[in-house]
Amino acid sequence: MTEQGPKTAVAAGKAQPMAHTVAATRAGITAGIREIGVCVPERVVTNQDLERTLDTSDEWIRTHIGVENRRWSDPDDWTSDLGARALLDACTRAGVEPASVDLVICGTYTPDRMLPSTAVTVMGKAGISGTPGFDVNAGGCPGSVYALEVGAHFIASGAYRRVAVVLSDVTSKVIDPQDRTVAVIFGDAAACYLLEPVTSGAAGIGTARLGSEPSGQSTAYVTRETRHGEDGERRESGFGDNFMVMVGRGIRDFVLGTVPSLIEKTVTDAGLGLDDIDFYALHQANRHMVHTIIDTLGQPREKTLTNIQHIGNTAGASVPLVLRDALDEGRLRPGDQVLLAAFGAGLSYGALVTRWCGPEDFA
Repeated sequence: MTEQGPKTAVAAGKAQPMAHTVAATRAGITAGIREIGVCVPERVVTNQDLERTLDTSDEWIRTHIGVENRRWSDPDDWTSDLGARALLDACTRAGVEPASVDLVICGTYTPDRMLPSTAVTVMGKAGISGTPGFDVNAGGCPGSVYALEVGAHFIASGAYRRVAVVLSDVTSKVIDPQDRTVAVIFGDAAACYLLEPVTSGAAGIGTARLGSEPSGQSTAYVTRETRHGEDGERRESGFGDNFMVMVGRGIRDFVLGTVPSLIEKTVTDAGLGLDDIDFYALHQANRHMVHTIIDTLGQPREKTLTNIQHIGNTAGASVPLVLRDALDEGRLRPGDQVLLAAFGAGLSYGALVTRWCGPEDFA
């Protein structure tokens, strides 16, 4: 891959590319989020831990990224392991059997293997058989919106009654342990949207806006190359010679030049104003970036929350983890209007508005 650097992403951000608008409705069927399951690894990696092996400091990480701790998976825990636990958690919270799931979609950029799909492996570990499953790779972090939109369309088709959309990544396993530009940012986690048709006649998942800016794709990608340390020893990630590469400033400039406008247009598509949104669930790329987006929109920071400081940037699981935290804290109530927005490698980005559903909305 030819290195383009951050200037491409900055220019793309200023251009504010148009996103494609889609609506997951058909024959009057609308999907709703019935539950969210999660799996966050127990292993805590502090900034002080990274200070011992990297040329960085706790103060620098807190000031520039906003991370204090991150969660990394155990050596034997892979994307499917975390994903299966999140799926089972969603089913337990909803009081349904995993076997009742009609379709499993896994959004990931760290698949266990090239074949079969990680969704199939997730199903095997969750005790599900005879159900279709496939993966969606939307560039990692944007998967929380892209994969959700895909699942919503399957519900809207009328052919599926219960869809599990699993977002799972083990980014710690694709990091060069000596690369401080990425090691300080990311954590591992999984989350699962459990989708069902809204039968109450009320709204559920509404119109989404999705987009990609390929000219900025070299700001975040996984490279395949041989690397050696200063001592000549070969360095490998958990995926061998595959390593995450990021140009942080390029992504930041693109996001701040694109995402606020994307959110405004998505909210307008829903027939709402920014003040009508009760909660903003934003991708946790950087704690300060989340606050800057909210400030740019002229909205109070109380309408969102951040968890990157405790678990790191968890890629595709980031947005549903924010929603689960908001649920657990009593900050989401049936009828609330919620804006989801995510962005990342590609450069891909997406946003959607959903009415938060309660038990009475589902049959």
